[in-house]
Amino acid sequence: MQTGRSLLPEISLFTINITLNMFKEFKEFAVKGNVMDMAIGIIIGAAFGKIVSSFVADVIMPPIAVLLSGIDLSGFAVTLKQATDTTPAITLNYGLFMNTVIDFLIIAFAIFLVVKQINKLKKKEQAKPVQPSEDTLLLREIRDLLKK
Repeated sequence: MQTGRSLLPEISLFTINITLNMFKEFKEFAVKGNVMDMAIGIIIGAAFGKIVSSFVADVIMPPIAVLLSGIDLSGFAVTLKQATDTTPAITLNYGLFMNTVIDFLIIAFAIFLVVKQINKLKKKEQAKPVQPSEDTLLLREIRDLLKK
C-alpha cells in the first residue's frame, strides 16, 4: 500500500498532456491544404449532385417523357406483392433507378470534363522549358570563354 502522495494529480497531468498533444496533431492535420481542399470538394460535390438531380428531373426527363408519349419514367415499377389492409405494396421501382442512372451519367461526364481540363493544364505546365538558373548561365559563359 502506498501512503502519502496521491497518483491522481500525476495521472491528470499525464492525461492532459496526451490530450493537448493529440489536439495539436489533429490541428496540424486539419489545416493542411489537402484536407481543406478535400472538405471543400465534398461540400461542392454535394451541392453539384443536387443541381444535377434537379437538372435531370426538371429539364432532361420532361422531354424524354414527351418523346415517350407523356410517360413519366419515375413511375415505372413492378409490383412484387399487392397491398393488403395492413401492409403496403412491395414494388420494384426501376423507373427511379433509371433516373438515378441518368443522374450518375451526367455527373460522371461533368467530372470527366473537369479532369480532362486539369490534365490539359498540367501538360502545359510540363511542356514549358525550365529556364536555367543564373549560376548555370554564368558557368556556361565561362566554359565558352575557356574554349576560345
